[in-house]
Amino acid sequence: MSNKESINKLTGLVVPLGALYTKENSVIGQYPDLKAFSDFCKECGISLIQLLPVNDTGTQSSPYSGLSAFALHPIYISLKDIPGFDDLYKSNPKFKEAYDKFLNDFPYSKRYDYDGILNSKIHLLKMLYETTLAGKEGKADEELTKWIKANSWVKTYCVYKNLKWNYMQASWKSWIESDQFKTDAEITKLWNTMAFKKEHLFYAWLQMLADQQFSDAVAYVRKNKILIKGDMPILMNEDSCDAWAHPEFFNQDLRAGSPADGENPEGQNWGFPTYNWKNLKSADYSWWKERLKQASNYYDAYRLDHILGFFRIWAIPEADINALNGHTEPYTAIKKERLYEMGFDDDRIRWLSQPHIPTGAIEDITWNHDTAHQILATFCNQIHDEELWIFDPSVKGAKTILDADISELCHPDAIDRVKKVLCDYWTNRCLIEISKNKFVPVWTYSRSTAWQSLNPQEKKNLEDCFMELNEKNEKLWQKQADEIFTALTSAVKMIPCGEDLGVNIECVPTVMKKHKILGLKVARWCRNWSEGGQPYIPFDKYEPLSVTTTSVHDSSTIRQWWHEEKMSVSAFVQANSKFFGIDTTPEADRNTFDLAVSTITSGEFTPEIAYAILKAVATSASLWNISPLQDYLYLNKKYWLPDASDERINIPGTVTSFNWTYRLPATIEELTADQELISKIKNIIKTQED
Repeated sequence: MSNKESINKLTGLVVPLGALYTKENSVIGQYPDLKAFSDFCKECGISLIQLLPVNDTGTQSSPYSGLSAFALHPIYISLKDIPGFDDLYKSNPKFKEAYDKFLNDFPYSKRYDYDGILNSKIHLLKMLYETTLAGKEGKADEELTKWIKANSWVKTYCVYKNLKWNYMQASWKSWIESDQFKTDAEITKLWNTMAFKKEHLFYAWLQMLADQQFSDAVAYVRKNKILIKGDMPILMNEDSCDAWAHPEFFNQDLRAGSPADGENPEGQNWGFPTYNWKNLKSADYSWWKERLKQASNYYDAYRLDHILGFFRIWAIPEADINALNGHTEPYTAIKKERLYEMGFDDDRIRWLSQPHIPTGAIEDITWNHDTAHQILATFCNQIHDEELWIFDPSVKGAKTILDADISELCHPDAIDRVKKVLCDYWTNRCLIEISKNKFVPVWTYSRSTAWQSLNPQEKKNLEDCFMELNEKNEKLWQKQADEIFTALTSAVKMIPCGEDLGVNIECVPTVMKKHKILGLKVARWCRNWSEGGQPYIPFDKYEPLSVTTTSVHDSSTIRQWWHEEKMSVSAFVQANSKFFGIDTTPEADRNTFDLAVSTITSGEFTPEIAYAILKAVATSASLWNISPLQDYLYLNKKYWLPDASDERINIPGTVTSFNWTYRLPATIEELTADQELISKIKNIIKTQED
């Protein structure tokens, strides 16, 4: 295995574990399936397999919505590989019937049924568990006892999972108060309570099985001289075991997301709590270190999702819906005294930092002045005798507005419109009072009514102040990230990688390079966006300490990209014309060149196009070239699905059964027998080596 001091150049593949498909197992990919997949990769000359997260996500199919930072997902356990399976299948007609029904109910399909498979599998696992000592008597045998002792985190996880089961999977925030908040001592007492022992040991038994099967598969993969790269989501679900057991490490009153941009005018609210880095630091980042150590049992390298969040996170009040009233954490604030110095008195500071709603904004909907007053009085306070209102302190966010019952105050047809106007005004501000007499600028401050009312000098004064804040913030963010990465990257020998897409913080590349963290280069997005024509950055100019890829799990595949983003495709072909068989000699006529580019880019996607793209990407100066398996399967048309959109993993901003349930279009055995596909992949890898 390589280490952080010496990172070898290599080519890898990205695949979700659940996507794997073998002759033996057509339901959902499982831990042991990695063995056959690594045989295929070995034939191709692939040196690394990157997996999407495989931690327990409970009822959520998204692998980035972790229910535990430590526990593996039981959905990937192979039932047939559990000791005692054969005996139970032969001797117990009910188990045989249930298992056969499981196979019949979930035949191979291009997307798997997450909920159905998970529920059925847990039922079968419980039947198998009943044959063990723990299942019969509520006592752990020697093997399970030893495993639990070596994995101390599992006790808390088991107590949490059992409580969650008893509450019918409801969020821990809806449990009775005595169960919502448990000290370590109380959790230990629950773990040792004999009345719950059998249930607790069931979850521990599942984790032992998952660990054994995953570890066995990892050992096999490594014998094939292939590395495994894991994925570490930066955030945890608010309903996670970790947020329940370690409230001191999470800010439950804030939600992580991203500020507004061109594609997301209201920003993104991901719904996950932010970290309390102050408390994590006081604990010497023990939770994160233990998380990495647990991952190092399986992985040689790891991907830190949204690495920008270690520098600063976009924090949104829990009571808000969109991300417009968010702010960076950590932050530097403007003191009230500074605003006084700029000539703003208390009334004008209030004007800048609090939305002011004219009565007419509601009266235009209700067509009644008194009704408008009644509605506004529900949420706001009137400013003297003016027809102007500000929100009452009891309104904490858009959720307060949306949850309010105003059915007796206005016509049913007007309720949604009234609430939308109020929500729009809630974000209509220039500054946010982040704490008493301390302010930060709203990301979209220039859209606010208050900003537009300022004179040019006032705007300049504020913008100069905002620039000063940003300079101070850059130092603050760099200091935080440097401290965190110093602690985390030295805790394990795994090679760190970071998802640094869309980064606009100057210090990020410097800090990542200092800590030898490989960045991410998505070939189709690596352009000099500020230059005329937005030319593609030449592959040989990429930062070596990086991972180049053709696509990511949140993007389209190269086939879908080719069909739907022709301007981007055309620019890519022009920049990499030699790989598409276009004459690039000095004697080549420009018109002939342009015609050749136009002919290729206007045509259909083909295996030859896929080969050209993958060959071009393989010339990247990045140390690692790791692309999704789907993009490599385009080298043979028999693996294509009729609709290219069905080949992607996730569509951001949507929550459907489609997301995160992708399956391979052929068995691993079929892929391993495809010498034409293997030969093409070998040639692409040779391009990187050359």
